[in-house]
Amino acid sequence: MLKETKGNSIGFSGIEESKRQHLVLFCPLQGAIDVISKKWALLIINEIGNHKRIRFSELRSELREITAKSLSNTLEDLKSNDLIIREAFNEIPPRVEYGLTRDGQGLHQAIIPLLQWAASRKDAVVTECSCKAKPETL
Repeated sequence: MLKETKGNSIGFSGIEESKRQHLVLFCPLQGAIDVISKKWALLIINEIGNHKRIRFSELRSELREITAKSLSNTLEDLKSNDLIIREAFNEIPPRVEYGLTRDGQGLHQAIIPLLQWAASRKDAVVTECSCKAKPETL
């Protein structure tokens, strides 16, 4: 499914940086799935998109079950795929905020119909959702 060539690549989170420049996908969906199939990826994109800018501790608070290590690894993966930006401020105590890139904003908008579909499914019970929208408006 991958072809070696000289060109840019998208969505290769598990491939060395040097090899990424020589791989092109036959199907763009394959690259998207590689990025968003990670357990927390869509939830993190959605959370950052809802807040516009958010700190690590706030993300952890919103995504109650995520470990610090999983959050850190997923943020790094999303950053390496140019979906989020990390901005560090030279303050004491240090402050870091995360926001979405243009591609990340596009993905956030693409998630909304998926949320609507999930909430509309027969027997769907939304008891707790960090998406900040009322279940009836999804």
